Amino acid sequence: MAEEMSQMPVLSPKLAQMAGLAARYASPEFSVTHGGHVRTIAAGHYTVTGLSRHVRLGEFVAHRSRTGIHLGEVVRVEPDLAYVCPIEPGEPIGIHDVVIRKGAFRVAPGDSWCGRTINALGDPIDGLGPLAPGDMRRAIANSAPSSMTRRRVEQGFRTGVRAIDIFSPLCLGQRLGIFAGSGVGKSTLLSMLARADAFDKVVIALVGERGREVREFIEDTLGPNMAKSVAVVATSDESPMLRKMAPLTAMTIAEHFRDRGENVLFIADSVTRFAHAIREVATAAGEAPIARGYPASVFTELPRLLERAGPGEEGAGTITAIISILVDGDNHNDPIADSVRGILDGHIVLERSLADEGRYPPINPLTSISRLARKAWSGEQEKLVSRLKTLIHRFEETRDLRLIGGYRAGSDPDLDMAIRQVPVIYDVLKQTPGDKPAADAYADLANALKAALGGNAAAAGRTR
Repeated sequence: MAEEMSQMPVLSPKLAQMAGLAARYASPEFSVTHGGHVRTIAAGHYTVTGLSRHVRLGEFVAHRSRTGIHLGEVVRVEPDLAYVCPIEPGEPIGIHDVVIRKGAFRVAPGDSWCGRTINALGDPIDGLGPLAPGDMRRAIANSAPSSMTRRRVEQGFRTGVRAIDIFSPLCLGQRLGIFAGSGVGKSTLLSMLARADAFDKVVIALVGERGREVREFIEDTLGPNMAKSVAVVATSDESPMLRKMAPLTAMTIAEHFRDRGENVLFIADSVTRFAHAIREVATAAGEAPIARGYPASVFTELPRLLERAGPGEEGAGTITAIISILVDGDNHNDPIADSVRGILDGHIVLERSLADEGRYPPINPLTSISRLARKAWSGEQEKLVSRLKTLIHRFEETRDLRLIGGYRAGSDPDLDMAIRQVPVIYDVLKQTPGDKPAADAYADLANALKAALGGNAAAAGRTR
């Protein structure tokens, strides 16, 4: 025995320290030989020597400090240095601290995750105990299914929101954006859409949200639906790395359920804050901005995330993505809104002026578009919606003329009809989160128009 021990290689103190770190953070992806140490420290990143030949962009490393083991992501690689952004805010980092390669970050979703609230690292934050891992570990930086093997989008569904079901109907596997300025009602509309009963599972990514709103959304909005939901939360006070990872982790969980043949609703609030987090990380790594302060990596990461939603391959289910986009200064052509609009299969536009009038949800039916609406409409419904949009357009374009008394009834039959019917249409489209979801939006609209027109006819008869 003594002879065998004498033949064993003696680890250097640095390598022995790495071995101890790998043992404490056990993972098959660790390699003791792939290690280095901290060389420089800056506000948003630190550099590591000894890892450049072994790591790739986007891989994770484990850093050992005096308070424990912390994760970081490799955001830049040079011949002698690897740039790492720490995952946790306020992580204590010291010169010469040991850093070892971890590889791609992975999570293992399972059925037991339903009804739970987790952070971007896949750890529970709801105080309900640890999560049981699923059968397969998945990298959160996954790729979308092949465009030639994934199924086509075919089947429509009802959201229960009349303004959407009539003017911008959705299909299973569609990707829809909700565009609005701050405080107009994006989160409220998302809460109404989360109650749709067409889905087997719901996965929600709350990115950069106010901390006080998380429990309100989960407990009040989801309510009984939380039993089939998983919420991934990264609040506004968390690090940009966690805010960047939250929608990636949530999408990976949604892909797990989709690949088992289930229809999944993926909600992200908001993708704009996801883009802001990418900008912070890229700027810290030295990437130059190209469009209003946004670096090129932002416009690379957005389609990578959004293209992962949609129908799966044959035999798999679907991921229907509904995401919110915060338009800076109510400018719907800012770089993020413009880029995301070109990726998605439709967009809902919320107008501040409609919210000021008390019309909730403040959806503009003329500028909101579903690119897959024809798969959800029947032929008669498509003709009806076209006629309704014509009436609404006539009503809105003559608003100023009518306010100054420049229009006389009877001179334009179409405008006369618009003046009678459009206010009724607007009343039908009003809904609040407390209202029961609409079972048949067209029936509700027809009944309201019949009642209004019948009342007008009776009033005209009494006048004569």
